[in-house]
Amino acid sequence: MRGIAMIGIAVMHESAIARMPKVELHLHIEGSLEPELMFALAKRNDVELPYASIEEVRAAYDFSNLQSFLDIYYAGALVLQTEQDFYDLTWAYMERCQADKVRHTEIFFDAQTHTDRGVAFETVVKGITRALSDGRERMGISSHLILCFLRHLSAEAAMTTLEQALPYRDHIIGVGLDSSEKGHPPEKFTEVFDRARGEGFLTVAHAGEEGPAAYIEQALDLLKVQRIDHGVRCVEDPLLVRRLQKEQIPLTVCPLSNVRLRVFDRLADHNLKHLLDAGLCVTVNSDDPAYFGGYIGQNLLETTRALNLDLDDLERLARNAVTASFLDDGGKEDLMIQIDQWREQAGQGCG
Repeated sequence: MRGIAMIGIAVMHESAIARMPKVELHLHIEGSLEPELMFALAKRNDVELPYASIEEVRAAYDFSNLQSFLDIYYAGALVLQTEQDFYDLTWAYMERCQADKVRHTEIFFDAQTHTDRGVAFETVVKGITRALSDGRERMGISSHLILCFLRHLSAEAAMTTLEQALPYRDHIIGVGLDSSEKGHPPEKFTEVFDRARGEGFLTVAHAGEEGPAAYIEQALDLLKVQRIDHGVRCVEDPLLVRRLQKEQIPLTVCPLSNVRLRVFDRLADHNLKHLLDAGLCVTVNSDDPAYFGGYIGQNLLETTRALNLDLDDLERLARNAVTASFLDDGGKEDLMIQIDQWREQAGQGCG
């Protein structure tokens, strides 16, 4: 009887997750490039891929660490060449958002991945923002765009990219920091982030994924970021955990990504539930879903199963994401009302 009851609860949670109004705060648009679209764009732009088939591409998605993923990630980005390519990529993600009940998304883009191979900054931004605009008009999905600097490149290169972004401040709400974390501490980009804040950009940074907890502190104290992307290694420093809890600094956690990149051996080993129970502002996101096996709905579903999350946990994750977003007060209030309505319906289902 207990087994039947547990199955029933799992089904109800699956239904609740499917209907939950979601906010995604950690999504690399280049990381949503599905193999099918990769091949279509390669054909459109006459780009030769190092893979013979879609199946061969998917077979290559067996990563040993962050760098092994990045090697394939940057190779796949070569098919993105025109404004229409970036539109098609972003529009495909917006369709995923609609299917997953994502009401608001804040996406990263890696301009240097494209400008370093001759694609104009304008081409990238126009394609992405046109799709985001269509997503707002046709699907009612609000969005913000965040420019990420590639930390394995120089701070000087990041500053050049920031200057390229200045004419597009109306389209780009903030700047972030991604790519290879090991050996590239946040302090390397202090001057760039100072300039970005002075120009009116909001700031976030990847820290504490493969890098140590000290990188989280650097991101907070030197880059003065408003969110930490990943942050799961904060547990190495109890004082830092207490600070994150006290200041309610959001962590944009990506469970399936963490497992695929060997940050955790199994999803059941993930510390998300521990962080949530400790009162941290934890959120669930998909990172690079085409490579890591799931968009936000799948991340929530598999994490719920692996960590035995309940409706209270799911509600906290949903509300945390709204609170952590860069939406204005009105937008946050509207989403909180939607979560109220969802929770009432979900609670009745459990009853």
